[in-house]
Amino acid sequence: MAIKDFWRQLVGPHEPVSKEFEHMLMREVMRTELLRVKALIIVAIVIMFNISFVRVVFPGVEERIWRGINPNAIFLILTGFILFEWWVFRAIIHHLKLDQDVHALRRYVGVLIETSIPTLLLWLQIQSMGPVQALGFVMPLVYCIFIILSTLRLDFWLSAFTGFVAGAALFALAMYHKAPVSADAEPEVYYHLTRSLVLLACGILAGIVGVQLRRSFAASLRAATARDRITNLFGQHVSPQVVERLLLEGTSTGSDLRQVAVMFVDFRSFTAGARERSPQDVVERLDGAFAVLVEILDRHGGIVNKFLGDGFLALFGAPLQAEDPVHRAVAAGREMLDAMARINDGSSWPLRIGIGIHFGEVVAGNIGSPRRKEYTVIGDTVNFAARLEALNKEFGSQFLISSAVRDALGKDCPDAVSLGEVPIRGYEQPMSIWQLG
Repeated sequence: MAIKDFWRQLVGPHEPVSKEFEHMLMREVMRTELLRVKALIIVAIVIMFNISFVRVVFPGVEERIWRGINPNAIFLILTGFILFEWWVFRAIIHHLKLDQDVHALRRYVGVLIETSIPTLLLWLQIQSMGPVQALGFVMPLVYCIFIILSTLRLDFWLSAFTGFVAGAALFALAMYHKAPVSADAEPEVYYHLTRSLVLLACGILAGIVGVQLRRSFAASLRAATARDRITNLFGQHVSPQVVERLLLEGTSTGSDLRQVAVMFVDFRSFTAGARERSPQDVVERLDGAFAVLVEILDRHGGIVNKFLGDGFLALFGAPLQAEDPVHRAVAAGREMLDAMARINDGSSWPLRIGIGIHFGEVVAGNIGSPRRKEYTVIGDTVNFAARLEALNKEFGSQFLISSAVRDALGKDCPDAVSLGEVPIRGYEQPMSIWQLG
C-alpha cells in the first residue's frame, strides 16, 4: 500500500474534472507540444550548421569522424526529421483550430519516429568509426535531448516511453555490433545495459517533471476559471479588492440568509433629458456618472449587483460579510451626492440622483436556470429599499433611509430628519422614513 501511495504521489492521482476544464487543459498541453517541436527543429538546424562549419573550417576533422562515409547522408536524415517535425507542428495547429486533441496513438508513433533519428545517426557512425568509438562518442548523448524535451508533453507515460525507446535502441545497437567496453575486451552486457537503464530512468524522471508541470498548468487554469466565474457572477464592476477576497475566501453556491444593507440609486428625470440628446451623448453621460459612483462603492466595500437602466442595485454585506454595512452604505451615499454635485458643476446636463437604503435580512444566492445564473438578493428588504428610493420623487429629496438604518446608525447620524409615518405602496401600515441631507 505504501508503494502504491508513493507512486500515486509521483505520477499524480486522477482527479475528476469537468469537460470544460479538461478541454482548456488539453489546449495548454498542445501549446507546450508546439514549443517542444520548435525546440527539436532548432536543435536539428544547429547540428546541420555545425557539420557544415566543421566541413568548411576543419575538413580533416570531418574525415577522421566519418572516415569515408558521405556526411550528406546526415543532412538527408536531418532534413527528413525537420520536415516530419514541421508536419507535426502543422497538425497540432490544425487540431487546435478544430478544438480537438491529438490521438494518443499518434503521439506514441511520433515518439518512436523521433527517437529513431539518433539511432540512425549512431548506426552511420558505427559504420564509419567502429562500435567502440561511436558508442563512446557524442551521439548516444543526443538521446538525452529528446528525453529532456519530452517533459513538454506533460505526459508521464510518453516521457517514460521516450526513455524506453532510447535505452532499447542503444542497447540493441551495442549488442548487434557486439561492442566491447574497450578494443581488447569482450562485450559487456552489464555495461551497455546499465547505460540503457540510465536512459530509461531519465525518461521516468522527465515524466515526473512533466506531471508536475501539468499540475502547475491545471492550478493556473483553476485559478483563471475561478476568477472568470466570479467576474461573470458579480459583474464587471466588482472592485479588484472584492474579487481577490472572493478568490481567497470562496463563495457559496447555495442560498443563505444574510443581514445586508440594500441601496437603490436612480437618476431623476433622466428620461426627459435623454429625449433631447443623441444616443451616444446619453450613453457617454450615463457611463461617466456610473464610473464615478461605482468607484465610490468600491472604496466603501459595496458591489453593484445589477444595473437597472438609469440606476442600479448595490449591496453591502453580500456576497462577502462586511463590518458595519449600514455605516458603509450611508457613507457611500453621502459621497455619491457630493460627487454628483462636482460632476454637475458647469455641465450643460446636470444629473440628480435619488438614493434609498434599507437594512435587513435577505435571501442571497445564485438564482436562475441551469444554464444561466446570477448572484442576487431576494426578500422584503430589497422591495422596501426600492420603494424607499422611489419616494424621493414624492418628497423632492435625494437620500432616504429606513428606521432600521437610522437605528443602526445610532448617534452617528445627527442630521437625519424624520418624515414621519409614510404610506408605502404594497404595505398595509405606514412606515417611518428618514431623510439625510
